[in-house]
Amino acid sequence: MTATILDGKATRNAIFSDLSVRVRALADRGVVPGLGTVLVGDDPGSHSYVRGKHNACAKVGITSIRRDLPADTTQEQLHEVIDELNADPACTGYLIQLPLPGHLDAGAALARVDPAKDSDGLHPMNLGKLVLGERGPLPCTPLGIIELLKRYDVPLAGANVTVVGRGVTVGRPLGLLLTRRSENATVTLCHTGTKDLAAEVCRADIVVAAAGNPALITPDMVKPGAAVLDVGITRTDEGLVGDVHPGVRDVAGWLAPMPGGVGPMTIAMLLTNTVLAAERT
Repeated sequence: MTATILDGKATRNAIFSDLSVRVRALADRGVVPGLGTVLVGDDPGSHSYVRGKHNACAKVGITSIRRDLPADTTQEQLHEVIDELNADPACTGYLIQLPLPGHLDAGAALARVDPAKDSDGLHPMNLGKLVLGERGPLPCTPLGIIELLKRYDVPLAGANVTVVGRGVTVGRPLGLLLTRRSENATVTLCHTGTKDLAAEVCRADIVVAAAGNPALITPDMVKPGAAVLDVGITRTDEGLVGDVHPGVRDVAGWLAPMPGGVGPMTIAMLLTNTVLAAERT
């Protein structure tokens, strides 16, 4: 068996085509969506991610608003920029690129974002709405994972899903999304305290690896025909590597590789959240 590749790039491009139509419809109403980014410091990875987000905006017709700050930016200075974007009518939504330099309080910065402009879906109020099942911006990577699975007709209703990693950007919110009635999956959330990870993975119909541990998910752990999505990213001397061993391709029924799987979907959902916010104005 060779897995069907869950092609995040192709799916992203299809979503961009749809978003372009919606952006043109907004323009006819005199509404121009604007996506902002706040980037602090000189981390090459962060700069690459932000550049990719603004390149995507150009493809869809969303205005880019970029605020790049030096690494020695104070918490007060960061909050001033956040307040500026909160008040800017040209900014439909924005995100704070994480991680921030160690001297800055990321939680305080995220909490200061206007929840209605939270394109990343990570504001405490919006995460609370997710728990309560209320409408609000949804976290981009978990939303992208579900959209990718649906577009490839991977069955979700009644599926056993094992999520490896309990981070606030992927693992925890993904479990909440998958257990909505619209998805109706059964979710097991694994982490460093899980006693027998292999046992939890091997019974899963869908495996989402988001631990940041290279080749953590090996072929012998995967049920033949399962869908496996590699979300983890680790920088090594050999380059970026994911959480899923390459040999899993020969066992899984579907595979979202790293790169090219979930990553492009995160940006697609970021732009989707921004367009949705503009459509609600």
